[in-house]
Amino acid sequence: MGPRMTRRQAVQGLVCSAIALAPGQAQAGGGQLEVHRRRVALAPADFLNEAGERRSIADFRQRGVVMNIWATWCPPCVEEMPALDRLAGLVADSGIDVLALSQDRGGAPVVRAFYHRHMLRSLSVWLDPQGAAARAWGVRGLPTTLIVDRDGLEAARLQGAAAWDSPEMVAQILRLVEPIGPARTAT
Repeated sequence: MGPRMTRRQAVQGLVCSAIALAPGQAQAGGGQLEVHRRRVALAPADFLNEAGERRSIADFRQRGVVMNIWATWCPPCVEEMPALDRLAGLVADSGIDVLALSQDRGGAPVVRAFYHRHMLRSLSVWLDPQGAAARAWGVRGLPTTLIVDRDGLEAARLQGAAAWDSPEMVAQILRLVEPIGPARTAT
């Protein structure tokens, strides 16, 4: 049996479940990406790598980013983590980083233990234990995933769980991370 949940974690888990099942947000096989008509600059926000070093989205310029905001106590987050782990392996050679940004206050040890228990091998530990980055980016529930293009602009967002490793989702991510240049138009 796992560690006891606090009352706050239980309420947050219910909120996660409600968001994941909100009408219009989920379809069979996963959630629906909200593709922005105009790409959006993300508010400046720092988050931490496993070593506790501060990073920001600017550190990933010229790379595509799939930024998943999640927590170990959030049931829909836990459900989609294997698909995110597989996605990370599928897109690594395409210059795309999958960052699973944990909201757990217990930090890297909690996330490492979770990854070990769930046999997640392709994801690195990323942390936002105070939720500052999530608030700065307007995240309203967990899980929420931001697709960030190679110019550091948010191209799409998905609130709720998704089948991240499906061929259709991978193809859409590959398209979305490319910057919009003179020869391309917004999707």
